[in-house]
Amino acid sequence: MSEEFEEDLPFEAAEDADHEALFVDLDGYEGPLHLLLALARKKKIDLTKLSILELAEQYLAFVRAAGKRLDLAAEYLVMASWLAYLKSRLLLPKPTKDDEEIAPEQMAAALAFRLRRLDAMRAAGSAVFAGKLFKRDIFPRGMPEGVRTLRASKYEASLYDLLSAYSKRRQASVRANYRPELPKVYALDAARTRLERILPEIKHWKTLDSLLPTDMELGQNAPPRRSVLASSTLAALEVTKEGHAELRQAKAYDPIEVRGKEDRSRT
Repeated sequence: MSEEFEEDLPFEAAEDADHEALFVDLDGYEGPLHLLLALARKKKIDLTKLSILELAEQYLAFVRAAGKRLDLAAEYLVMASWLAYLKSRLLLPKPTKDDEEIAPEQMAAALAFRLRRLDAMRAAGSAVFAGKLFKRDIFPRGMPEGVRTLRASKYEASLYDLLSAYSKRRQASVRANYRPELPKVYALDAARTRLERILPEIKHWKTLDSLLPTDMELGQNAPPRRSVLASSTLAALEVTKEGHAELRQAKAYDPIEVRGKEDRSRT
């Protein structure tokens, strides 16, 4: 075994036991328990190959057979515990310098410091609550009320002054240059050009509303739909007047239908 066991065991494992011994049968060892512990101390047996579970089961069977021999059961319990401890030392990684155990004197000094600091915090809290508290023992003095000033405007003017002021405002507004925003309209030429382009494909009656251009075709600055409808209607009338299309309407306020004329001559 590569592990070094520097600490001494709390007892000497008797190799020649006068009392009844606990014989164990484990993987790699068969014999009394005290001899197994002695071999483990001298690093003459590999504890990593021994099963602690089988050792515990055989120990419990020995305790049940020993009956009321509690002293004997306790002695072998200590032996089995030390074996389990030695095996755990072999399996667990070695502690680094950061994980080394702190000396008992350092732990006692640190604990004493924390207790003194806790006592100081308790004393400070008691001193704070023992003093006079604001709005319980000490009350502030009332603040004086400020002087409120109420202001009211009073205008004195004759009828002539009012009319003069009104006329000046009117003259200023009349002289101002007003440039209204030009309305967005769908040009009649654009509506006619588009209608003449799609008329050859229209062989059956279709409503004029279904032939209007979409907002995607018109772009971002699309004119209102009523302007598109008005320009498209005028373009359909002109094209029909020239004999390139046919229009019909069943009755008043019904949708206008249009289709291309088969026999048409283009100039």
